[in-house]
Amino acid sequence: MRNICFTVPGPPQGKARPKVVRLKNGFSHTYTPDKTVAYEELVRIRYKAAAHGFKFGDDAQVVVQITARFQIPASKSKKIRFAMRSGQIRPAKKPDCDNIVKIVCDALNGFAYKDDAQVVLAQVAKEYTDEPRTDVSLWEV
Repeated sequence: MRNICFTVPGPPQGKARPKVVRLKNGFSHTYTPDKTVAYEELVRIRYKAAAHGFKFGDDAQVVVQITARFQIPASKSKKIRFAMRSGQIRPAKKPDCDNIVKIVCDALNGFAYKDDAQVVLAQVAKEYTDEPRTDVSLWEV
């Protein structure tokens, strides 16, 4: 059983909704926001560096574990920052957990596995830390 772990530096992001623009000729054009495209590419780069060319089989059942670690706000008191650091207070803020899973799993389509439909179990947690990042682990059931 192969376990791939990697870290995506920077604040955790969620998958943004596609944008629709109406063109002068009456047609509509749909596109993914640049920020989402850039974050998905960063996820792929970090996966490739950790996996060294490994890809789960087309029939593999994959488990994804994601821990989104948010920056502790400097404006909070020492007592609250300590509670955040120790896990007593967790970030109940955007991005939503489902959007965090979506951006990571969509980014890995065709790189870690054939399709994210192979993900049979996803676990996501949100925590506070001094260094914002997203930790990702993948393994086969």
